[in-house]
Amino acid sequence: QVQLVQSGGGLVQAGGSLRLSCAASGNFFNINTMGWYRQAPGKQRELVAVIPSGGGATNYADAVKGRFTLSRDNAKNTVHLQMNSLKPEDTAIYYCNAVISSVLRSGTYWGQGTQVTVSS
Repeated sequence: QVQLVQSGGGLVQAGGSLRLSCAASGNFFNINTMGWYRQAPGKQRELVAVIPSGGGATNYADAVKGRFTLSRDNAKNTVHLQMNSLKPEDTAIYYCNAVISSVLRSGTYWGQGTQVTVSS
C-alpha cells in the first residue's frame, strides 16, 4: 500500500518560517510529480508548488513565488517545502501530493494534511 506521510507545520507569527516534509512509502516503482496543495477555510484546494521527476522546473503558485522553496530527494522519496516570510493568508491545511505508479495502479496520492497557521 502506498502512503504519503507528512510532518512539520504548526503555528508561526507573520514573517516567520516553517518547513513541511512528505515521505512516500510502500510498494511502488516510480514517482512522477511531487508537491504540495493547500486548502483554506471556505476555499477550494489550490496548488502551492509541484516538482516533476528527472530535474524539471518547479511550478510555484504566484502567491508563494520568492517565499517558498520546494526540494525533492529522489533517493529517499521525499519532498520538502521551505516556507519563509509567511503571511496570514498562507494559513491553510497543506496536503502533500504525488503521482505514483505501483503494481496495483498509477494515480494521485494525498498525504493526511497538516495545519499551518500564521498569526498577524
